[in-house]
Parts: sequence; C-alpha cells; structure tokens
Amino acid sequence: MAAAALLLPLLSAGSSATAGGRPSPSALQRDFAAAADEFGVPQSVLLGVSYLQSRWDAHGGAASVTGGYGPMHLTDVRTALAEAPHHSHGAEDARGDGARAVRTVDDAALPDTASLPPRLRTLDRAAQVSGIDPGELRDNTAANVRGGAALLADAQKSLGRPPSDDPAQWYGAVARFSGADDVATARTYADDVFDVIRTGQARTTDSGQQVVLAADPDVAPDRGQVADLGLRSADAAGTECPRSVACEWIPAPYEEFGEGKYGNHDKAERPGSQSVKYIVIHDTEATWDTTLRLVQNPQYVSWQYSLRSSDGHIAQHVPLKDVAWHAGNWFVNAKSVGLEHEGFLVSPDAWYTEAMYRTSARLVRYLAHRFGIPLDRQHVLGHDNVPGTTTATIPGMHTDPGPYWDWAHYFTLLGRPFTPEAGPDSPVVTIRPDYDANRPLYTGCTKAGEACTPHGSGAVRLHTAPSESAPLVKDIGMRPGGEDSTTGVNDTGARASTGQQYAVAGREGDWTAIWYLGQKAWFHNPGTQPTAVPARARVLTPRDGLAEVPVYGRAYPEASAYPAGVPVQSVSPLPYTLRAGQAYVAGDRLPGEYLYATTFDTAGHRVVRGQEMYYQVQFGHRVAFVKASDVEVTTAR
Repeated sequence: MAAAALLLPLLSAGSSATAGGRPSPSALQRDFAAAADEFGVPQSVLLGVSYLQSRWDAHGGAASVTGGYGPMHLTDVRTALAEAPHHSHGAEDARGDGARAVRTVDDAALPDTASLPPRLRTLDRAAQVSGIDPGELRDNTAANVRGGAALLADAQKSLGRPPSDDPAQWYGAVARFSGADDVATARTYADDVFDVIRTGQARTTDSGQQVVLAADPDVAPDRGQVADLGLRSADAAGTECPRSVACEWIPAPYEEFGEGKYGNHDKAERPGSQSVKYIVIHDTEATWDTTLRLVQNPQYVSWQYSLRSSDGHIAQHVPLKDVAWHAGNWFVNAKSVGLEHEGFLVSPDAWYTEAMYRTSARLVRYLAHRFGIPLDRQHVLGHDNVPGTTTATIPGMHTDPGPYWDWAHYFTLLGRPFTPEAGPDSPVVTIRPDYDANRPLYTGCTKAGEACTPHGSGAVRLHTAPSESAPLVKDIGMRPGGEDSTTGVNDTGARASTGQQYAVAGREGDWTAIWYLGQKAWFHNPGTQPTAVPARARVLTPRDGLAEVPVYGRAYPEASAYPAGVPVQSVSPLPYTLRAGQAYVAGDRLPGEYLYATTFDTAGHRVVRGQEMYYQVQFGHRVAFVKASDVEVTTAR
C-alpha cells in the first residue's frame, strides 16, 4: 500500500545505568532475571515471550502499530492513537493496467476504542496486577519487563496452575499472553515461543543491550493447556494456508457497483490459465481493523492475505486461483500472490514483530512449494521492487515494506539465508549488510526533510563515486529533470536492498560499484564489516552489435499474438536503457503474457501468450524486463 506516516512519541527507555549514566550492556539481561524472580516466572519463558514480541528491542520507547510499548509489547492503543495523527489512503490504482478509474477511499476515522479487544489493552491489566504506574510501563524498560512478568504470572494463576520452575508448565499462560481470541492463533504463538526456548537466541538489541536465552532443547510443553483458555475456533473453512499457522477466511467482495464497474479482484483459473511466479510483500499502512475494512470494500483494491502484527494471525481474502489488485502492475498482479503485513514503513518502531515474521515465512514457504516459486529476491519481491508499467507510472509506484523490513532475518526464517557463494573477487554480489549495525540516514519519517530516528536497515545507499560525500545516483524515471536522489525514506532511486544481486562494475578500497539503472553505483563495502557477499548468478549484456537495449516494466506479447476482440497492449519501454559494456543479473526467461480481464462477466476473459521471450532483470531497486532477442546471457562465477 502507499506509504503514509504514523507519528508516535519517542519516549525514554529507562533501565539500570552505569556510573556514566548509560545502561550497561548487560542491564536488560539483569532486568529479565530480576522480574522473573520477583513474579515466579521461569526466565526462559519471560525471555521467549519478549523475543517473539520485540526481539528484546525497546524501540526507543515508541509504540507499535497496535499500540504496544517496550520489549514486552504491552498494549495501550488508546494512548498511542491519541498521540498519533492519521491519514487517508487517497487515490489507488493497484490494479496497474489503467483499465479502471482511480478511486479514493478515506480511512482516516479512528476505530471505536470503547470496544477494543483485550489484546490491544494489556498495559492496563499489567498495571493492575503489578501495581506499576501505566506511564512507567510505557516509558521505562525495566518496569515494562516487570509488567510483562506480572501478566504471565496472572495468566498462570487464572488458569488454576501453580507457579513452577519448569517452563513446560507455562504453555497455557504463554498462549493467553498472546491476546489471541481463537485457539489456532494462541497455539501457534505459544508454539513459536517454545521453539525459541528450545533453540535459544542471542542478540544485541536496538539500544545496545546484549541478551542471551540459552537453548533448552528438551523442553516439552503440554500443548493441551490451550483448551483451558475457552477461546473460539477461527473459521478456517475455505482458507489456503499451511497447518502450522492460524488462518481465517474474511472474503474480499467480487461485486458490481454501477454501470460497468466492479471490484475488487478478478476471477481466474491459476495456475491453469497462467503461472504464478511472484510473492509480493507489502505493509498495510493501516491498523488491522482499517485493513480489514478496506479489503472488504468492493470499491477499493485487494490482496490475498493480511497478517496481524501483534500475534501473526492471518486472514485470507482472495482465493489463490484469482487475481488480486495489489501490486500496481497488472503483469505482476496476474502472476503473483500479495501479502499485506500490518505496519507503517516510515515508522521503524511500527514493529514488524517476530510473531508476524515467523507466520509470514511459513505462509511464503507454503506458497512457494505450492506454485514452485524459488525462494530468492527475484521471486519474493517487496512492493517497492515492482516496476512501473510505463514511464508515467514510475513516480507513483509504492515503496513498502521499505528499508526497515529485515530481509536477512526473513530469509533465514525461510531457510534460505544469504551466504557467500563464490570467491572474494566474484563479478556478482548479493547485498547483505548487518541489519542492526547498518543505520544509514533516512529523512521524512515524521516531517519532510527531518532525520528519521536511527534504526537498523537492510538497504545500502548508492553514490556516483566511491565517497560518502559524492552525490547519490540519479533515477531519471523518478526525476526526469535529472535531479539527484535523496535520503528520503520513500525514495528508492539510490537504494539496493538485502538479497538483491548485482553485477560488479568496479572496486576501489572499501567501496564496490555495481551496474544500476544504466550507471555505475558505488556503495561502502569494507572488508571488516561487509555490506555484500560474493555470489554466483547468470548475467545479461546487450547482444553484439547493439549499443543499448530498451527496458520494460511488463512483459507483454507482440501485437500479432492478440486474438480478435482483445485490444493490443502497447509494449512501452521505460526511460532507462541497458548499455553495451554493462551487465545485470538475469532472472527467469518467460514468454510475453497478458491477462485480458476488464469485465465482471468472465466469459470474455482471455490469456494472451506470445512468441516474444523476455528476461527478468535486477535493473535498479526494482526489477524490470528485457527482450531475450536483445541480450546475451552468461554465468558469472
């Protein structure tokens, strides 16, 4: 969805400090130990729950998209909403073929806070059972951890179970802590917490705290305890989800409204009539309730799945055989599945939670297996990697999930971590900065031109020369006047993201150049803290005798392939060119294809497939397409 700001207060995150006033690196670990001892909760359970909520980060005291505060993600959505301005989604053309009028949907109205579910007001309950002031629970890390421990102890007591040193006896309490209102989501959440306890974790948090959870591989919780919670069974009928996630069916409408108008997706027969090649990762730019309201509006757009931030719960809206309107590029829509994740890209502390990352990864693995989709960044795209269809659409293309989405962690959960595949002088690299340590300057998160709160990022910035003072590379599609790219959080013109692969154009000291949008683009890549790893991949170059070749935003068939009654779609090149002497990483080789579906009645729908072949190419931050007849492909090692 379109980027929009969620402004939340940055509060001080207090914890025990050193003599110099700064928290010692072990302060948070001690806070967990003290809180576990105070409330009689096994330390591994407290650490495991916090890891699934926040990976132990305090997020600078800012609230999450669901109004959660601190490493225990205690929710106080009333306070968060009162302090946060809201936005309208404005005009949308996510269908991406110009066949329908652009529509405006206003979602600025706040939800009714009087009937908020318990999962959105856990901070109040933590204050009651711990005796800690709500402001302290929001603002102070140590207090927040104590409040979380108190909630777990209260959940154990409410289930009629005594305190225990055995983590296995806390399965029901952990499931209740999730705030889930259905059995499947609560069980999935608790299973993930105990998976963390079994495998162990260690990391340095966003505030420099070093936290360790030692592995306990033999812990075997009683999963039957979830039956004691008295939760409903979610309606999973009709859903297409793996058994390891909690999924319910909340359908998007396929309805007519007015003469010739319909929404909000198209009926199809995939993968029979056309292949499914892409999974597109979005963020919602809205809260969960707003997201569900939008996708059930026939005059808005659609996507296949929504994922909830607080617990990873999944709602499916469109059958996988049908085409959702989510990517802003009709060619990609027709061949993709769209996943919307509750969150706001301009607010790094909107929290793409561990619970959501994990259920999303399970869903993506399921989809990849079902459709034979490779698990790589050529097929698992961010919405910000989808190309504009024509020159005119490039500036309006979406930028989510943005530079704060942790692609490295996500692909580790997918079982495909980005690791070196070749020697240090390989002619191809995979972008792979250390997410936590990589904190480039971004601007415009809360106000135009102002610096965003420093935060880990999976993206590197690209310069015209091997120097931080050199201008950023230009994107003539974004700025036809030739202006430089900017540090704006929504400006993708000079950005390469984790997992993307590029051909090397040069090396100088601690800097590496890649071919990017028809130019050399330099990024800082020191040997002591590399931001890319050597890779092996196919690369393409212009065919002998061609000085340059055009680049396209969609792979449509040649005119002669269209049958009578189906309008010929123009094969319009983008303003970029791939020049002789340059190389780009090649993706799939695929035929030109167009799904003709512009009416509610599906009888006239057609799939047009041509003889002209294309290659997908990693051309800039976004992918693109070139004609196979224009290029030569080799394997770079």
